[in-house]
Amino acid sequence: MSAIRQGLPPARLRYSREVTLQPDFTLLQIIPELETGGAEQTTLDVARAVVAAGGQALVASRGGRMVAQLQAEGGVFIPLPAHSKNPLAMAANALVLKRLIQDRTISLVHARSRAPAFSALWAARATKTPFVATYHGVYKAQSRLKRWYNAVMTQGDLVIANSDFTRQHLLAEHRIDPDRVVTIPRGVDLDRFDPARVDPARVAALKGHWGIASEDRRIKIVLAGRLSRIKGHLTVIQAAQTLKAAGRRDFVILFAGDDQGRLGYRQDLQSAIDQADLVDEVRLVGHCDDMPAAFMLCDLAILPTLVPESFGRAAVEPQVMGKPVIASAHGGTLETIVEGETGWLTTPGDPQAWALSLGHALDIGPAGLANMGAVAQARARKLYSNQAMCVATLAVYSRVIAARRAG
Repeated sequence: MSAIRQGLPPARLRYSREVTLQPDFTLLQIIPELETGGAEQTTLDVARAVVAAGGQALVASRGGRMVAQLQAEGGVFIPLPAHSKNPLAMAANALVLKRLIQDRTISLVHARSRAPAFSALWAARATKTPFVATYHGVYKAQSRLKRWYNAVMTQGDLVIANSDFTRQHLLAEHRIDPDRVVTIPRGVDLDRFDPARVDPARVAALKGHWGIASEDRRIKIVLAGRLSRIKGHLTVIQAAQTLKAAGRRDFVILFAGDDQGRLGYRQDLQSAIDQADLVDEVRLVGHCDDMPAAFMLCDLAILPTLVPESFGRAAVEPQVMGKPVIASAHGGTLETIVEGETGWLTTPGDPQAWALSLGHALDIGPAGLANMGAVAQARARKLYSNQAMCVATLAVYSRVIAARRAG
């Protein structure tokens, strides 16, 4: 067994706080876009850590609203149509990346999605540059061709899985050497997601923006995530309808997320809300740039995904902020939520099961939810810090580079 894993839980890296990068270390990360999402945020987090450690951090991407943050924190943005799955565009990207690796003396290439991984892997091999990929999701493969397509993420020096759930999936799917796969749970910025750092004025401003009156004493429930069918919004609407039919008026559910152009789905949600007579109980509040304030505003967070989340950042961030979570009982949430202690796990896609769980949380009341949230906060801050994730990732970089030099 590799020394980096001796004496540790299976596939879990030791979180050393004394990782140093090689002199003149330059990292190149490739991701389709920098608009929003967990993989995108992790890309920025690692870039920031590399800069803080004295290295350079480049990100090649189509771009998006997170580019400004990357640049403000010392990262370098490289415009590239990395989102394209067109073979010709991918070939052109590979040539651009090859020149970039040579011109910038890139130390290591880190791919975070399949389409750009093809271009990045070719460029890395052509320049004999270490290559790492992160499996950010559980990719389905209904055919041999799709399995081959997904397997590009396993062709580098090392593969990072963002949860043990993801690791077990890719080991079963691709049957690669387990020592080439390490689990680094996604991290949360404990400075940003710190209740003590959230000015009450930010919470008040968000309440105003979302139409929540200061005297509203209802239990406030937040579902954070893009408006997509797999996120389970319709299940929650049906559950809320059941609760209201039973006479409950002590809750308001806030869907905080960007529709990302899915206007049809957004209209479907609003129609479902209108038809269920839930206009005052369920609201589409749009994209939120201040999620720490959103979680301070709420008493409870939910993650009703219909398909397993590989990690489920939206279940961890609220716990870090001291809020319990109800989530679908599959995927990474089985690792991040302790049933009955930090939240509840509920049957995916079952409105009745969700109505029961939501009703149970409402019965506990604000004080009971706050007590459970305190337990959740202590556990989440210990296990899922952004610093731990970044240190572990930099340790992987050092390990891969050292192995290349020795091999």
